[in-house]
Amino acid sequence: MRTEIRNTSVLDTTTMTMLENRTVVIEDDTIVDVTAGPSGADPDVVIDGTGAHVVPGIIDAHVHFRLATLDFAKMTRWSEVEFGIAMATLSRQTLERGVTTVRDLGGDVEGLRRSIAAGRASGPHIVRAGRMLSQTGGHGDTQGDRPMPDCACSLRHDAFGIVCDGPDAVRSAARHNLRDGSDFLKIHVSGGVATPRDPLESIQYTPEEVRAAVVEARHRGTYVAAHAYLPEAIRMAVDEGVHSIEHGNLVDDETAAAMAAAGAVMVPTIVTYDAMHDLGRRLGFPARNQAKNDLVRNEGRAAVERAVRAGVTLGLGTDLIGESQDRQLEELRIRAELQPVADVLHSMWVVNAGLCRLDGTIGVVAPGSRADLILTSVDPLVDLTGFTDHERTHRLVMKAGTVAIDRR
Repeated sequence: MRTEIRNTSVLDTTTMTMLENRTVVIEDDTIVDVTAGPSGADPDVVIDGTGAHVVPGIIDAHVHFRLATLDFAKMTRWSEVEFGIAMATLSRQTLERGVTTVRDLGGDVEGLRRSIAAGRASGPHIVRAGRMLSQTGGHGDTQGDRPMPDCACSLRHDAFGIVCDGPDAVRSAARHNLRDGSDFLKIHVSGGVATPRDPLESIQYTPEEVRAAVVEARHRGTYVAAHAYLPEAIRMAVDEGVHSIEHGNLVDDETAAAMAAAGAVMVPTIVTYDAMHDLGRRLGFPARNQAKNDLVRNEGRAAVERAVRAGVTLGLGTDLIGESQDRQLEELRIRAELQPVADVLHSMWVVNAGLCRLDGTIGVVAPGSRADLILTSVDPLVDLTGFTDHERTHRLVMKAGTVAIDRR
């Protein structure tokens, strides 16, 4: 089917300039032309873009559909049916915000991904890490009290992660994830906010364990992302070849410089700490977790500024849990307080596309790219805050050439 969006402006994300009076030509799920003025063809569908702007679908480089509620006690009692319903709801709401691609940083979302592909659920394209890799007692160890393993190389897993200790166990867990279709790997190298047992200041995994995951990822032509707050943990991960550092709230100047020199990407997720601060107590987020959240929340903005000064490549993610995911687009506004708007949009559409390993396919409105588009009444280069008011300004959301949301 041939679709044309006529009489519109188009954002060129390679130069961050708005091109006036364009026609976007779509064949099935692919953009085949962006031409000045009319195309001269007779399409099946014509969409009038007068007074509006066409931009790529939003890319969120750090989500967790599996973490479907901030009430962790309730989540431990859910059946897979309840998880499925909650995840499908979050997925649909994500697409309604104009987010057409997400990078899921841990948890079993394969059933959701297949349901979206089959049309049984609505949601974005999902690029996923699969189950998170964690040491015993680490940030990804969500399993509570368990008997001692038979040997140190034993693996334990649930829907969220794989607990694996030692290079051989990490190697085995990595191979399991890659066999099962993970697009990249996720490990934890420092303590976290959302888990109650691991101190935030703990360094997790050893260089040998991190190296085992990196080697396995490279053998499959992909990379490792690492949850990390502490400078020591970030430096260990980068030194062993980890490509993306998730969060990085406590990074110092020296470590930021090392990240830049290594070509590593940092994905800040500032909005999630604000959300957990505002909503956590009401939704049952434990007091110990709230205290850890306050520590990293107070440092998140300064960490972005340090990274910018050091020349670190920044992606853009949110890491919002369950009920807080409706704040997803607020991350854009927060980042725009710390960086020029064009740089924020570059992080979202260019760097994030690279993290998804979909350069040229998403994050761009150009021939050969996937037709994931937003028709918006607001130019995000001029009014990024207005752009985040999606219900008011996003007239239409298209995913793979199909209109998913129509507010015209």
